[in-house]
Amino acid sequence: MVNHKWRIPAMQGLGFRLAKGQVVRVTDVEGEQVADFAAYRADDTSERLDPSVTLDALRAIKVKPMDIIYSNKYRPLLTVMADTVGKHDFINSACRPEMYELLYNKQHHASCYHNLNTALAPFGIPAPDQHYSLNLFMNTVIHPSGQISIERPLSKPGDYIELRAEMDLIVGISACPCEESACNGYKCTPIDVEIL
Repeated sequence: MVNHKWRIPAMQGLGFRLAKGQVVRVTDVEGEQVADFAAYRADDTSERLDPSVTLDALRAIKVKPMDIIYSNKYRPLLTVMADTVGKHDFINSACRPEMYELLYNKQHHASCYHNLNTALAPFGIPAPDQHYSLNLFMNTVIHPSGQISIERPLSKPGDYIELRAEMDLIVGISACPCEESACNGYKCTPIDVEIL
């Protein structure tokens, strides 16, 4: 089998096919960089990765090796095979230009929403109203008060997560372009992607 490896430049995206049984490794090259991860069933794109369903099925806000990532139809989509970080975000939707306008008063900002749309378009997946992605390496903290804060990611250079496809998938990944907060440690850097 051909070994595929890509480097997603800072603030950009990537789309690719992942066959059932294949494992993808997503690596934080320099540390503290979020990667928004979206996945669709290849032969029926009405079925997609769903963070809220995953939280519901697992009854947990963190995943660990051998946990399943579920689709919006409550079917296994991916299995976590390895994870050197252990902290990812299932709560926040993909950043989009309107978010930067509201929170940071920035106009026409690069976004994970745009990156994922661009990455998935060649596979015939139309832009949804929003991407509800698994935000790899993102460190969302829920405080006892109920407030939520985005802290610097816990990932160090070379940290990774490996996910095994449980069905044929089309995957989009965005190296998050947010430099305005601790989300990416105030600096956007590349993400490595490898099909093992």
